[in-house]
Amino acid sequence: MFKTLQTYKLLFFRLIAIVLGIEISIYFLKTNLFFTGIFGFFIVFLLIREMYFYVRNFVLLYDKTISSILQNDFSSDFTKHKANKNYGDLFQLYDTLKGRQNEQISKDIIYRSILNNIETGIIILEKQENDWDIFLMNDYFSSHFNVPKVSKWKYLKNQLPSLCEIIEEDDFHEIKTSVEISINEQAAQTFVLQASKTEIFEREYCIVLLDSIQNVVEKKEKDAWVNLMKVISHELLNSITPIRSICQNLQDLVEQDSLSAEDLEDIKNSVETMLRRSDHLQKFVEGYRKLAMLPSPKKQKIELQPLIENCLQIMNPLFKKDGIEVVNAISLKHPINVDPQQTEQVIINLLTNSVYALKNTTQKQILISAEAKENRTYIKITDTGSGIEKEIENKVFLPFFTTRNEGAGIGLTLSKNIIEAHDGYVSFKTENGKTVFEICLVEG
Repeated sequence: MFKTLQTYKLLFFRLIAIVLGIEISIYFLKTNLFFTGIFGFFIVFLLIREMYFYVRNFVLLYDKTISSILQNDFSSDFTKHKANKNYGDLFQLYDTLKGRQNEQISKDIIYRSILNNIETGIIILEKQENDWDIFLMNDYFSSHFNVPKVSKWKYLKNQLPSLCEIIEEDDFHEIKTSVEISINEQAAQTFVLQASKTEIFEREYCIVLLDSIQNVVEKKEKDAWVNLMKVISHELLNSITPIRSICQNLQDLVEQDSLSAEDLEDIKNSVETMLRRSDHLQKFVEGYRKLAMLPSPKKQKIELQPLIENCLQIMNPLFKKDGIEVVNAISLKHPINVDPQQTEQVIINLLTNSVYALKNTTQKQILISAEAKENRTYIKITDTGSGIEKEIENKVFLPFFTTRNEGAGIGLTLSKNIIEAHDGYVSFKTENGKTVFEICLVEG
């Protein structure tokens, strides 16, 4: 503690002064200089008192600094003591450990930020005696499975028993399997479960990763389609542009009177056919370009009811033309955080899909409803059409796929991509002979 030579000198001189003071005071007493001896002892007392406070302050400062280091509390300010060279090594140690702690805190913040932005459910468990604590749960896991960031394993087990039981069965050791988990009583989703156990500084940790099989497959599928669409758009547009230019030139030529009537008629028919085909292909390509170049949603808080009413007003001529009864059962006064234009496009696409589904039916009705659960808003569009055949259920959202002769096969795909860009999903099911398309929007 008392490391520097200067400190030893100061203590030594104090001790020498105290010893000399005692000897001199005793000498004065022996020579009958009673009051002088008493005064000498008083001086000795003051020297002892001064030395006591000097050592005490020295020890207290060391104790305070060491206590701060042991408790990882680096908020103390020792600036006024740093000029004293007696504390040089101590404050150097304090500043070094403080710098390392700040560096570690910065790293922890960065690591947590990275984990919270990964679209994979992650929980890290830490063993405490015979139980496990949740060391870390990332935001994706908490929001996707709709569980609070609890600190105890038993609380998580109450929320997700099917997941926790599988991990417990393998005693928190290495696992790689699939598991079906139902969220908020919705249809069960399949996830890839990976767990591994590790030991760091005599502490045991279990790292659990959960990936949605559907999300993984759909992401790869979407990437493949986007790349394909870009290629198709490039190639087709390179063909359409010169064809259309030739058609326009031919149309100018056939308007001249130098050709026979029969040739003129044939050329006109050919030109009209080519123009129709080029227009069709151009619309086709533009439709798919929308999928490949879908802009990020510009979200804002809006009321759901006016959005739906606006969509119904746009679609009203089609409803009247086909004699379709539309029931708007939305009474929900709940703001949603969406891109208004993109969401309106999705609603119109689904309503258009319902209109075509009701073409050959006698009872023509569309019901629109909505409800809010937890941090999710569900919008349902139900029609009394013939429904979706079993053999095409898994193709409904695929690009290019359509059951209509005049359809381009992008409406449902575009709707699905838009809602997924909002961190939601679109699904469909059949209830009592009716087709129900459901939009789920997660509040963010």
